[in-house]
Amino acid sequence: MSNRHTLTERGALEVLWMQRRSFVQAAGAWTAMGGFAGAQAQQRSNIVELVGDALLNGQRLAAGDSIQSGDAIATGPGANLIFVLGNASFQVRQNSRLVVERGASLSVVSVLRLLTGAVVSVWGKGTQRRIVTPTVTIGIRGTGTYTEVFPQQDYRSYFCNCYGTVEVAASRDKVLSQSEYHQAFWAEPVLKNGRFLSPAKLINHTDEEVEALARLVNQRTQWQIMGKKGNKDGTGYMDEQPGQKHPAAR
Repeated sequence: MSNRHTLTERGALEVLWMQRRSFVQAAGAWTAMGGFAGAQAQQRSNIVELVGDALLNGQRLAAGDSIQSGDAIATGPGANLIFVLGNASFQVRQNSRLVVERGASLSVVSVLRLLTGAVVSVWGKGTQRRIVTPTVTIGIRGTGTYTEVFPQQDYRSYFCNCYGTVEVAASRDKVLSQSEYHQAFWAEPVLKNGRFLSPAKLINHTDEEVEALARLVNQRTQWQIMGKKGNKDGTGYMDEQPGQKHPAAR
């Protein structure tokens, strides 16, 4: 059983942000404040940590600013942004562009529209929420996810349902993903071997990242609840069983 993470065009420092002393302190302060509800009550920022440069609706983002649904975010080289909106938490990697589209209120995200770059996210229970990239649409409920768009590969997208149940659609291909431990997909811009969706390996994100984001919204991952981890092969299953197949390979 392999438990090492694989990096593709990402550096080790990008996936170790939760080990930095500055984040540990910021996460502790966030929890002590009472999380998102406490931040709202005290009229405090919902940005847990900002490292490097980022833009909010075209203006430079400061650590004391607040992010609302409807906002557009862009991060620069070497940047790292962690924020919470309602019952969802987000870690935005460097060189990313996204929009958090508005749901029923300023604190509810209906669509995370990722144009380029990468985002780790944890979502509490809710309905009618999606992650959208140029090549894939994911209907989410309560889940942990990792999404990355590769502009140098004609905006090919990578999506991992780290845990939970989601609906994954790329052009005519649609599957239901039920994951206990990292079920990953490639979403192609054009047909590849007759399909737009195909199984992927686990790349560019770690258990610890998802766990850190889950704590920010008072959640636990599926593997924390079960007290064990599966194989990091991208199939999504905690225990291997005869005849099991990745949903995109069925």
